[in-house]
Amino acid sequence: MIGIPLAWAVSNASEWWIHKNILHGRGKKKGSFWSFHWHDHHRNVRHNEHFDPDYQRPILGWNAQGKEALGLVGLAAMHLPLLAVAPFYTGTMWYCIARYYRVHKRSHLDPAWAREHLPWHYDHHMGPDQDANWCVTHPWFDTVMGTRVPYLGTERAVRDDERRAARRGRAEARRAARSGEAETVAEGAA
Repeated sequence: MIGIPLAWAVSNASEWWIHKNILHGRGKKKGSFWSFHWHDHHRNVRHNEHFDPDYQRPILGWNAQGKEALGLVGLAAMHLPLLAVAPFYTGTMWYCIARYYRVHKRSHLDPAWAREHLPWHYDHHMGPDQDANWCVTHPWFDTVMGTRVPYLGTERAVRDDERRAARRGRAEARRAARSGEAETVAEGAA
C-alpha cells in the first residue's frame, strides 16, 4: 500500500522534471521530437488565451496532442515491468498518467475551468514566465522546488486580462464592420 502515496509523489516529481527538462529543455530546439510542446502547444495556447485547438483533433493524429499521448503511453509502458512486484505503485502511476492527460486536455479545451481548478497551470502558459509552474495536476513539486510563481490574481494578470478583452472587442468590431459591409454590398447588388 505504500506504493500509492509513493506513486503520487513520483508522478508529480516526474511531471515537474519532464516538463522542465524534456518538454522545455529539449522542446525549445527545433527538429527535436519534443519541439511540439514549445513550438506548437505553447504557441497555440498563448495565441488562443489558454485554448489549444489540437485537443479537438483525433488523439491518434501526428500533432501536439497525439505526440503527448504517445509519450504518456511510453511512460506507462516503462512501468509495466514493475506490475508484478509493485502492483499498487504501478496501478497508481497508470492512474496518474491517465489523469494527467485528462486534466491537461480539459484545461486547454475549457480555459475558464483551468483558471478555477488549475491556476498554477494557467499561470505557466499565460503568465510572463513560461519557465515556471511546471506541474499540471498539482503544484506540489513546484512548491518544493521553489518554481511556483503565482500570476492569476496579481495586478499584472488583471491588466493583461483587460488588454486581452480590449483586443477581443476590437476584433469583434472589425468582424461586425466587415459583416455589415458585406450585407450593404449584397443589398446594393439586389
